[in-house]
Amino acid sequence: MIAVRLKFIQRHKGRDGKVRLYFRHPTLPRQKLPDADSPEFWAAYQAALGQIKPPDPPKRERGKGTFARLCDDWMRTAAYLSLRGPTQRTYSNIIIRMRKEPFADSQLSNFEAKHIRGILKGFSSRPAMANRWLSILGILFRYAVEEEMIPADPTMGIRRMKEKAQGSRTWTEDEIAQYEAHWPVGTRARMAFALMLYTGQRRSDVVRMGQGSINEGLISVVQQKTGTHLLIPIHPSLAEVIALAPEDHKTWLGNTLQGVASAASLGNQFREWANAAGVASDISGHGLRKAAARRLAEAGCTTHQIAAITGHKTLSEVERYTRAVDQRKLAQEAMERMAAVKRNAKFYKDARKSPDFCGPDRDVEVRAGIEPTYADLQSAT
Repeated sequence: MIAVRLKFIQRHKGRDGKVRLYFRHPTLPRQKLPDADSPEFWAAYQAALGQIKPPDPPKRERGKGTFARLCDDWMRTAAYLSLRGPTQRTYSNIIIRMRKEPFADSQLSNFEAKHIRGILKGFSSRPAMANRWLSILGILFRYAVEEEMIPADPTMGIRRMKEKAQGSRTWTEDEIAQYEAHWPVGTRARMAFALMLYTGQRRSDVVRMGQGSINEGLISVVQQKTGTHLLIPIHPSLAEVIALAPEDHKTWLGNTLQGVASAASLGNQFREWANAAGVASDISGHGLRKAAARRLAEAGCTTHQIAAITGHKTLSEVERYTRAVDQRKLAQEAMERMAAVKRNAKFYKDARKSPDFCGPDRDVEVRAGIEPTYADLQSAT
């Protein structure tokens, strides 16, 4: 008779002389099994084996000259390592996804523009994500060109997709008033709201603000995303809120003496606070940053002045935030000018009929019904 030795079976003889069987695995808790002769044994043994996690497959060696190797090489460069935390995490998350794609094992020399378009086609319903992938692919392939791995960048000339979404919507004045009416001064919900609205900063920056951030009456902040150093005047409404903050806390939004709230948790909490206030669900804390820029634009501030508060590196971003304000203002000015021209036309026409009108050939003009030119009327505006 052939004896079969089963894996992970431990035999233990008790004081009563009876031998009992146990399933014993290095990473699982020990469990008792039925007697080997009983019909329940095999079912119990198979169930115990089913708990064992299969070993991870061996990692594939990514060959030299492949896209995956390019990703690994670039993530060791100073360009990647010098990125700030949030940007570095965004880049690494996308690159990790790229390394899992089938094209990751392809040789760099095989990539052409048509292949890049094929990769991006998978994001046809998500243009913002497609543009993000295109940007990172461009960074990687430009690095490959610099290191003489390939002669040309296959992403060159590929157009970005048109993004219809405008991102987080700006808060309206009614929504701002509604939130402030629900959350009184002294609450943490009002503190977070006031910091974002009256400093124009991101969540990642307001969570680090505290009494130690005040420098000669200004709030000093180094933006986590860009590294930009700003000194922001304290708005009277914000001064009213921070006056009631605990003085012994490290930050205004921290719950403990040394605690600093995370930007992610603040985002989740703020959504709950906004829901409690009954404001629309399509606005977020980032919309308050836009509302701050909108208010500054409505007050007549230039894009440079607005950027001095928000810390935007490019004025095009500020213009995008304030485009609706600029359009409304320009439209109002244009309509007012057109109305002024019409008023002046009536005044000019009535003046020509007056005996005191001194214009040349007055009688001829009146009889012929000659109207003043648009340039004449504008100059009289």
